Amino acid sequence: MSSPSPTPSRSSTPNPNTIPDSATHAPDIPLTLASSIILTSLPRSAASALQTALDFPNPKVAVHFKAVGSAPTLRKQVCSISSAQRFEVVVAYLRRVLKVGEGESVFLYVNSSFAPALDEVVGNLHRCFKDSKDQLIVTYSMTPAFG
Repeated sequence: MSSPSPTPSRSSTPNPNTIPDSATHAPDIPLTLASSIILTSLPRSAASALQTALDFPNPKVAVHFKAVGSAPTLRKQVCSISSAQRFEVVVAYLRRVLKVGEGESVFLYVNSSFAPALDEVVGNLHRCFKDSKDQLIVTYSMTPAFG
């Protein structure tokens, strides 16, 4: 013989240990662009990242010029430039100060390691490669150096 098992009584009051569902709030789930074949708009996380991509903490950054090899040394080695300027402005400034002719070359490197593209934003270079003195180190030479 089997005895009847007690059935739990179902009450209309919710269990205090459960989290109530909210129908008014959609979850804020970050999506990558590869998550969907077709996206009608950018995900919230990507849109907010793009809005702040060109915001720099300082409107101007310090650029420290260092001569390499037989390149002439500048009198004023540290200059400031707007964070939003492109690296081509730094090249044009250095060519003007060194009085480099149109047929001559000057080679610029960041941290003595790589030559950035002319359309690279100075603020991005500063953000990624500044030194402990909060300066962007730009070495320059009249002949190719550093590979």
